[in-house]
Amino acid sequence: MPHAAALKVLVVDDQNSVRQVIRLALEEIGVRHILESENGKDAFEKATTQPVNLIISDYNMPEMDGLALLRAVRGHQTVRKLPFILLTGRGDRDLVVKAAQTGVNNYVVKPFTNAVLREKIEQVMGKLA
Repeated sequence: MPHAAALKVLVVDDQNSVRQVIRLALEEIGVRHILESENGKDAFEKATTQPVNLIISDYNMPEMDGLALLRAVRGHQTVRKLPFILLTGRGDRDLVVKAAQTGVNNYVVKPFTNAVLREKIEQVMGKLA
C-alpha cells in the first residue's frame, strides 16, 4: 500500500487554474510532492531528469499534447513503465481507445471530483494509505 505522502506526482496542463485544482485535490488525498508543467515538452524533460511516481496529464495542450507525451514516455527506456493518467474534457471514445493502445494506465474526464481522482489513482498505484 503506497503512502500518498511519499508519491511524487507530475501534473501537466496548459491552464494554471486546472493545475491548481488538481494540486488541491492531490493535497487533500495526502500527496505532498507535486511538480507542474504547462506542456508535454516540459513535462517529458522533468519526467526524464528527476524521479516521478505518476504523471497526470491533460490531453489538449499546445506544443506536445497528452497523447504525444504518453508516446514519448512509453518510448523512453528509463520512464516507459511510469504510471500515466490522462485527463480529458471529452468523453471521446476514439481518444480513449488511442490512449489505451498507447499504454495509458487510466483516464479521468473533466470535470471530476476529488473522490474520482483518488479512485483513478488507486486503480493505478494501489490503495493509498
